[in-house]
Amino acid sequence: MTPHADILREKLVHRTATVAVLGMGYVGLPLAMAAHDAGFSVLGFDVDAEKVAKLNRGESYIQHIRPGKVAEMAASGRFRATADESDLAAADVLVICVPTPLTRHREPDLRFVDATTETVARVLRPGQLVVLESTTYPGTTDERMKPVLEGRGLACGSDFFLAFSPEREDPGNKDFGTTNTPKVVGGVDPVSGDLAEAFYGAVVQKVVRVRDARTAEAAKLTENVFRAVNIALVNELKILYDKMGIDVWDVLDAASTKPFGFMRFNPGPGWGGHCIPLDPFYLTWKAREYGLTSDFIEHAGKINRRMPEYVVEKLTLALNDRGKAVKGAKVLVLGVAYKKDIDDPRESPAFEILDLLLQLGAEVSYHDPHIPELPRMREWPHLPRLRSLPLTAETLGAHDAVLIVTDHTAVDYEAVRRHAPLVVDTRGKLRGLDGKVVKA
Repeated sequence: MTPHADILREKLVHRTATVAVLGMGYVGLPLAMAAHDAGFSVLGFDVDAEKVAKLNRGESYIQHIRPGKVAEMAASGRFRATADESDLAAADVLVICVPTPLTRHREPDLRFVDATTETVARVLRPGQLVVLESTTYPGTTDERMKPVLEGRGLACGSDFFLAFSPEREDPGNKDFGTTNTPKVVGGVDPVSGDLAEAFYGAVVQKVVRVRDARTAEAAKLTENVFRAVNIALVNELKILYDKMGIDVWDVLDAASTKPFGFMRFNPGPGWGGHCIPLDPFYLTWKAREYGLTSDFIEHAGKINRRMPEYVVEKLTLALNDRGKAVKGAKVLVLGVAYKKDIDDPRESPAFEILDLLLQLGAEVSYHDPHIPELPRMREWPHLPRLRSLPLTAETLGAHDAVLIVTDHTAVDYEAVRRHAPLVVDTRGKLRGLDGKVVKA
């Protein structure tokens, strides 16, 4: 341990350290709350002035985080939100939780990580621990961030400390959250790893220390590659079994009775969220640097990206069977969030489905109990700003088809079956033989 490391460790042990979380989104805000609950003073940093103002008023802008919890934190005297980067100099721990999207060419887009690293570099002082939580390719923390942070003369491992600890947030999960999900931690050097382990050990129930930052970066990608490949597998099986006249949901129910050797994944209209559609391609991009290809990942991507087209094809054929062209048809999309019971629309397949239907001339509308207005999305800025329709018998009956995209619990699916003239179901919510229901 160096003198700076010793001082920081004491602050972490006695909860006298100030923790700054950079990026107050679906990852950063829950982490800030967990650090606050652990007894630390917390600074929430975000470039969005509206988020900063809401947090300081004690308001939540994320549905699954109750406003009362944010209000308690704001009133405690140990939390403050800011957009002023100079405030970060007072922090002892700086945790970066910013988006890592893909470019149009499906390559890593690290502009937010780069910009935030530059921000930290401008205020960096001896004795600070910097942790990246944003999902990225192995080598980002030590190859990309470390040189920038050392650019002003401070040495990593002795003056300041640098680690990677991947976020594992699962919005809407009632069983696992920030504090009871094991936290993987890897330092750029052993001292940085020790300090990062000490910090997270004070915040979460279990810390899993790995050899280095690259191992931690690779672990996160491996988790999401596993999911992406298995989602693609069941989506491919859905298409195959549909051609054979077999219900994939019945097959999965049966296979799931095996108590070993099988892990269930469910098919759907595509993939969504801030992880699964993006993270695997960080690894495929990095693999090319070593002259390698990642065939499983690439094939999984092709299958999952094709699913919205498959869903629209099934809808088009179902309308044709009923003597109705998709052009001019009124289609109600049920659910635009990327998964059930949350208000997060990021990378949801619903947006591509809406776009494809509009291209074919359909009249589209939607219902989502968690998203009252269709948000403007970076990839789909041209979509109309629709508002969620009330899900009534009249609404259902006024449409030529209802397309189940997200299976929110609040929806009465039997009422949908009763009142809609045609239901195209991508989530297996309406089981059994029914001339109104088409599986997609």
